[in-house]
Amino acid sequence: MRFAFPWAFLALFFIIPYVYLQVKGSRNSTLTYSSIAIFNQDDRSWRQRMLHFPVFLRSLVLMLLIIGLARPQQGLEKIQDISHGIAIEVVIDRSSSMGESMDFDGTEINRLEAVKKILSEFIGGNNDDLTGRPNDLIGMVSFARFPETSCPLTLAHDAVDELAKDIQLVNRRDEDGTSIGDGLGLAVARLQKAEETLTRMQQKNPSDNLYQIKSKIVILLTDGVNNRGNLPPAEAAELAKKWGIKIYTIGIGSQADTDGIGGFFSRIQRLGRGVDQKTLAMLADKTGGIFRMASDANSLREIYQEIDQLEKSEIESIRFIDYREFFLPFAQAALALLLLEYALRSTLFRKIP
Repeated sequence: MRFAFPWAFLALFFIIPYVYLQVKGSRNSTLTYSSIAIFNQDDRSWRQRMLHFPVFLRSLVLMLLIIGLARPQQGLEKIQDISHGIAIEVVIDRSSSMGESMDFDGTEINRLEAVKKILSEFIGGNNDDLTGRPNDLIGMVSFARFPETSCPLTLAHDAVDELAKDIQLVNRRDEDGTSIGDGLGLAVARLQKAEETLTRMQQKNPSDNLYQIKSKIVILLTDGVNNRGNLPPAEAAELAKKWGIKIYTIGIGSQADTDGIGGFFSRIQRLGRGVDQKTLAMLADKTGGIFRMASDANSLREIYQEIDQLEKSEIESIRFIDYREFFLPFAQAALALLLLEYALRSTLFRKIP
């Protein structure tokens, strides 16, 4: 309980003089008697004993009115958390070369499955070096010869995990290839419209209205060279830079998978084998991201941990107090007592002048 105008309580000091004057005034009325012997016996009636009760009621009325004037308020503290999250599009290469084996904590699985498992740890946490991204909007784009949206931007991360399981290696030759530029272009376009996506989500779920997008990033995972598609990677990077989107690029493979080998091996690389480190580095440098190589699950975790440190979400707690006014009960009580005093003065304690 608090009082909006506590200075009103100063008026309480005037009640004591008021009571004193009222009681003293009632004693000043005198009559002349030849003898006061008849008054030696104290046989006053209850009405006489309660003579000052109306004065007490009037004082109580004044006290209640003063309390009401001070505006008593009951406050309920409320806390709202505003999430300043990051909109993340994960772009995953699912071309046939991602079917090559990769070490995953002592076992051999294909690169695509390793990428999906570590992505799940990055999003949900692994109780170790990855703490999860609970406050981020996350979407997925997968690509081989053609890009497609595997998961729209969402805060429902369980759905991201489920949809990631549906990303499979291409099984048709006419769909194989590595269209890095097209995959990036689709992801960048999704992020550029992230605010519109968030607005639609908030209309369906009002509890998301306190979510704000802090920044936008793309995480690209590929083991090849751009050899398909209509949009060159450099142009996709220009779009990302224009819209303030960072690109973090991760090459899946060993350091030996470079684009600097000449002759016959250069021809193999142009057909899609080997990581185009030069292009991946260019994409990251142009947009303010980083480029790293991952040869196994542990190195991939370390890269995600580095991204965790670079791209931090925030939660801002806003505390406010919702006050409810309680002057009305005091005013109502004062009115009731005032009416009671008037009724008593007019009946039981009526005085004849």
